[in-house]
Amino acid sequence: MKKYAIIVAGGSGKRMGSIVPKQFLLLQGKPVLMHTINAFRKFDSSMKIIVVLPESQIERWNELCAEYSFDVEHSITTGGASRFESVKKGLELVDSEGLVGVHDGVRPLVLGETLNRCYIEASAYGSAVPVSDAKESVRIVNEKGLSHAIDRSTVRMVQTPQVFKSRILKDAYKQEFKPFFTDDASVVEASGIQIHLSNGNKENIKITTPDDMIYAEALLAHGFGTENNGD
Repeated sequence: MKKYAIIVAGGSGKRMGSIVPKQFLLLQGKPVLMHTINAFRKFDSSMKIIVVLPESQIERWNELCAEYSFDVEHSITTGGASRFESVKKGLELVDSEGLVGVHDGVRPLVLGETLNRCYIEASAYGSAVPVSDAKESVRIVNEKGLSHAIDRSTVRMVQTPQVFKSRILKDAYKQEFKPFFTDDASVVEASGIQIHLSNGNKENIKITTPDDMIYAEALLAHGFGTENNGD
């Protein structure tokens, strides 16, 4: 079954305290987004990679590809005003039946074994959403600001890529946007499809703050992923 990856890279550098979009910040000497794309290419060199960028960032991305001699084949499309609209734009380039993984452009630390597991399980169950266990105590806060503890063993922290059979994902994205659509799983679930959870890797963080960059730099400096990110 043909594999696709839609990599959504529409972030800014606001929480990073940078004027450079966080997907373009340098990690181990090259932009974060290049690490992310490489993770998918190393996993399966035949898959179609679709990168969704704000229109204002496409020219800069092309310049970076030339500057760093980045020649991994990928398609580029312009994103929308929200993540929901950006994924819809990426889905327009999914041109045949297959498996589609939607991934955050600033999650460069996803392992090949996580990708392999998600695509295999999506083929079997229709969906595969990588998760990790909650390590901290968890409390629920209501609209009055009151809170209560819940059993953290019942909580999972959601990652990407969230992988689906293409028809399931395309049908789900025909819905009107709703405020609780914070990821693809919430969109697909709202269409009546049950979500299958898969094991992610704990390092697969979304780079958002300077501390996240320090963590990612340290892992890569010590050879993280070199043995596990292959086909």
